[in-house]
Amino acid sequence: MSSIRETLEQHELEALAPAAAKSAGSRGRLRPEAEDDVRPAFQRDRDRIIHSKAFRRLKHKTQVFFAPAGDHYRTRLTHSLEVSQIARTIAKVLRLHEELTEAISLGHDLGHTPFGHAGEQVLDTLVPGGFRHYEQSLRIVDVLEGDGHGLNLSWEVRDGIGRHSKGKNGSPVGIDPDKRSSTLEGQVMRVADLIAYVNHDIDDAVRAGVLREDALPPAAVAVLGDSSSARIARMVKDVVTETSRSGLDEIRMSEEVLEATLAMRAFLFSAVYENETATAEFKKAAGILGGLWERVRERPGEFLDPRILEADGVDTAAKDFVAGMTDRFAVALYERLFIPRPWVGPLAWT
Repeated sequence: MSSIRETLEQHELEALAPAAAKSAGSRGRLRPEAEDDVRPAFQRDRDRIIHSKAFRRLKHKTQVFFAPAGDHYRTRLTHSLEVSQIARTIAKVLRLHEELTEAISLGHDLGHTPFGHAGEQVLDTLVPGGFRHYEQSLRIVDVLEGDGHGLNLSWEVRDGIGRHSKGKNGSPVGIDPDKRSSTLEGQVMRVADLIAYVNHDIDDAVRAGVLREDALPPAAVAVLGDSSSARIARMVKDVVTETSRSGLDEIRMSEEVLEATLAMRAFLFSAVYENETATAEFKKAAGILGGLWERVRERPGEFLDPRILEADGVDTAAKDFVAGMTDRFAVALYERLFIPRPWVGPLAWT
């Protein structure tokens, strides 16, 4: 008699597109382990990511605006959820593996630093050999979670997490095969990441008073739409249309929509991400991370994991500790270590 998992795996074979990844065809895990009776491999990976400590910490990590006072600004956690929603929409239409797409989406930013991309830039100058958040995401799922044993995710999820980053100028589609995700699901997450942040960062910047919506580049607005929902719909429809037309050989966008999307991203970098008002607090954040980096390396026995110290050295242990901090934990620890407290002497009536 077939298990529930085997029944679900058979359904994948019957329902998904030939080019889609299949749970039963996974390349496996770093360490062999028994299959679950109910959940196929990629669903199991998705669940492990959701239940990880690193995923929960994303709720207090900056997306664009540092420690925003308003309740409606995005955090790194809500960004990941929006990426997941867009990615699953695309995957569903293309008959790709939704749970694999979701697992990659929810795990792609686990290694992000406190204070958003500004924090990543600071750590990149401090860590010997540099710092890249996608590499740290893989280190989290391979080593740091599970009390040092990692999550032991499937090869396909790890591949998607490790190949998602685009940087300031990278394209979400049309890149060399050796640089893009090996699965269509991983490629879907890469384009969904850009669709999500280009649109929700506009929304947050308008809410913060840093940007006026009528200041968006007119040519890009004419192609993509004049509201967040219209732009997302236009981009998603374009991705599924162009990818379907090509026979699912890779995830694609039309030249017109891709050009408009990249123009919108370039505008956001100049108007928001590198805006002096929006980034003023990040200059302070750079001082915070620099101070913490030096202090924890001076006192490794007090702050750093002894197992990582022994296995990988003080720089790696310090990187893991500082990169894993939430914004508020970093600020609180900095205050504890560097801000003098008033002296309170013995209490007396005279």
